[in-house]
Amino acid sequence: MADISKKDLELWADYLLDYSLGGITKDDVVMVKGEHICWPLMSVIQDKIIASGGVPDLNITAPDNDRGKVWGASMARHGSEEQITKVPAWHKTRYEAMTKYIEILGVENPDFFGNVRNELAQAIMKADEPIKNIRLSKPWVLTLFPTKGFADLEGMTLEEYTKVIVDASTVDPRLLEEVEEDIYQLLHKSNEIKIVSEHPDSGKELTLKMNIAKRDVVKCTGKRNFPDGEVFTSPDANTVEGEIFVDLPVFQGGATIQGIYLKFENGMITDYSAKEGGETLAKIIETDRGSHRIGEVALGMNNGMKVALKHPLFVEKVGATLHIAIGASYTECYETEAPTADAKEKLFEAGVLNRSAQHVDIVTDFRPGGTGRAVYLDDVKLAIKNGIWVVPA
Repeated sequence: MADISKKDLELWADYLLDYSLGGITKDDVVMVKGEHICWPLMSVIQDKIIASGGVPDLNITAPDNDRGKVWGASMARHGSEEQITKVPAWHKTRYEAMTKYIEILGVENPDFFGNVRNELAQAIMKADEPIKNIRLSKPWVLTLFPTKGFADLEGMTLEEYTKVIVDASTVDPRLLEEVEEDIYQLLHKSNEIKIVSEHPDSGKELTLKMNIAKRDVVKCTGKRNFPDGEVFTSPDANTVEGEIFVDLPVFQGGATIQGIYLKFENGMITDYSAKEGGETLAKIIETDRGSHRIGEVALGMNNGMKVALKHPLFVEKVGATLHIAIGASYTECYETEAPTADAKEKLFEAGVLNRSAQHVDIVTDFRPGGTGRAVYLDDVKLAIKNGIWVVPA
């Protein structure tokens, strides 16, 4: 098990509870979800919730259940679609009862998530979507606990991996506020983002464009993900057009996906491939109609993350990277244009706002050696300085 000092665990927990969730009161029921291997951090969080007068709900998930969905991998190997629909009523009630949510993303063995039947894995995602929507409607934060299973995935020792995770998770997140401000302001004023990448096999230059006019933009400084460091928005999903090559590896669904090529026509993915993890990519894209579309575009702004780990919580934050998300849009990016549920429904019906059981971040590297070539916000070509995106003078 990872060796982390009590001091670091205390500081980490304080950031999650006091900064990310805005403090705990006697009226709070805080769900703390994770595998048993994350207990060192879960235990400290539990103690602090109780000391603050709140009630902890420790949701210990099975090692074969990726992110504690309504069902684990066993159901996706041996079950049926009929069984999957029989989600116990208490499951929904438990999520409705909590007021705040912390999810700790550390796993004992990533292999436990694999070798599942595609149609059943997709059915589980759909069955879990109502639960996901409940937790997303309340204050929430995700963090990553170091485990040997994830260290092995990165080709690192547990000690090396732990240092990377803990160093990033014990830095004051408020430092990101100023770092992200200029990019945030320019994104907010821009109508279009253009992403230029290069296919490493053919040397062909690929261009992907999407409309971001009227979208709300979000600065990420540790309120939802911890550690953090990105500025994101959701585009008009109808307008995504062109091609992109995504080079950085990402761990999803029990497998590593790397070397992703995507082609979009009229907002839809019409062609795709991956050098590694192609079957997993196909499972993601073929989940539903919305998983053939894009729900997010974001710029990585954390220059303290020097190592691009495969876990999406980390790789998408690395400075001078860009990620898009296959699947669901973030509804908060439509508040100005559609402040009510009815208005958002009209945007969904028009194809502007995207819904899906999936939201999978994939990352292109614009640092030296990466396949990213340029990012334009309208006519402004972004620059890279000190390892992060900057607006040129």
